[in-house]
Amino acid sequence: MNRTRSRRLLFALFVVLALAGVYGVAGLRHPAPASATKEGGRSAGQAAVTSALRACAEPGSAGVTAGSLAVASMPGSASGGSAVATRLVPGGSSNPGQAVATVTQPGVPHVVTVKAAPPLTKNLAAGQPGSTPQVTTTAGRGGLVVDATGAMAQGLEVEQTGPGGLVTAQCGTPGTSFWFVGPGQTSAADIQLYLMNTDGEAADAQVTLYTDVTKSGPLVGDADNSITVPPHSMVEQSLGRLLSSSKVVALNVTTSVGRVVPALRESRTNSDDGGWLPATLAPSTNLVIPGLPSRGGSPELFIAVPGTATAQVKVTAVTSRGSYQPTGGTGIDLLGGTATEIPLPALSGQLGAISISSSAPVVASMLVSGGPAGTPGALAASDAPVQEQGVIADTPAAGTDLVLSAPATAVSVRITVASATDPATAQTGTVVQVKARSSVVYVVKAPAGRRSQNVMVVVTPLAGSGPLYAGQVISAHGVVQSILPVPSSLTSVLLPPVQDSLTAVLP
Repeated sequence: MNRTRSRRLLFALFVVLALAGVYGVAGLRHPAPASATKEGGRSAGQAAVTSALRACAEPGSAGVTAGSLAVASMPGSASGGSAVATRLVPGGSSNPGQAVATVTQPGVPHVVTVKAAPPLTKNLAAGQPGSTPQVTTTAGRGGLVVDATGAMAQGLEVEQTGPGGLVTAQCGTPGTSFWFVGPGQTSAADIQLYLMNTDGEAADAQVTLYTDVTKSGPLVGDADNSITVPPHSMVEQSLGRLLSSSKVVALNVTTSVGRVVPALRESRTNSDDGGWLPATLAPSTNLVIPGLPSRGGSPELFIAVPGTATAQVKVTAVTSRGSYQPTGGTGIDLLGGTATEIPLPALSGQLGAISISSSAPVVASMLVSGGPAGTPGALAASDAPVQEQGVIADTPAAGTDLVLSAPATAVSVRITVASATDPATAQTGTVVQVKARSSVVYVVKAPAGRRSQNVMVVVTPLAGSGPLYAGQVISAHGVVQSILPVPSSLTSVLLPPVQDSLTAVLP
């Protein structure tokens, strides 16, 4: 009897230690929304974020995709720490690549100039085994990983900037499933997918595609069934031929082994600036696309139904005049396994967000006119509400609008703008009120007494507020260049609920 009881206690202790290890590592590398939760046990506790990873495809590359790095953090209780940027290694390596910068000061924007990586060797430029004439997979040139600890990990945001200095994309967190949806090959002939591996072991990735051309389910190329991404490296795929004649494409990157950070770039030709598509939320029956500008012509909704069920879709506009169903936003029936574009001219000139409800899970984004040279427009993607705080690492003080939307109940939000000499931690910010079921725009300006320059912005929903959806609209010479969601930049993560007994795990 005593021996059996001892075995049970040892087994229970092993389970507790194993779960602690899983949640301690996974929770800090993949922060969960910092909202309260109770699930049958005591209220879940919180733990401070102590480390964070981001990866960017553009910095260190050459030509039209050459770019630099913007890093900022807004910590909670942490002090010390750093954010170290290292190069990805063509062909892979068991160790991280060369360090190009170290950032240690939170609360202010940092822009790191990154020189182009050396050209690929002939062997690395050749296609990976399994490449086909339709899809060739090669080693990628450039790309950076940012590994942050301490105060630099809390409230971390990392962005990549193009040759002109404007932010082109937010740098992603490693994961196992990602979605993109946007224009197809007919308006963007050059479609490049980048897969980055931030870990010390190889990853195995798969790519599934949905288009308006294929009506009977997903399109999977032979070269997309198993893509090896060596450790601490990046690989690149050209998908234009596989997606020939498509007007809309939805793309799902998954991994069966390891994790990756994907990035998707589209352009009319390989010599155009092109644009980086923001990742969308995973398929859902309820989505919100924030950041629609007041200018940008007649918007188009790009939407895909990954499952087999028919989706009945309704669109609600959340604008400065309140919420309503625009003309063309109801009675939308979409077959499962398809992707399509839906013009919504009634939303022309209406700033705010759109809320999408569907009878089956969908993925979606919205295109407005503008965008970088060689793109069909500027793309806004579905995103989650801002949890705890959102951080923008680097944006022009002249030419940036924050579009703040409250699809449900009213929101009070504090906006703090910081420069290299005006830390966000030393400011009280400005409180903005957003009425229920409406949107407002906040025009970003440099701190008082400062010349217009690039700044860091912190967006903090206040206690008692409803869900806040926020989008960043960057314009140049009166033309919208990019629309980026304001991401949740957490300082703490939820721990799993504590149960009252270990009997559930005893054999």
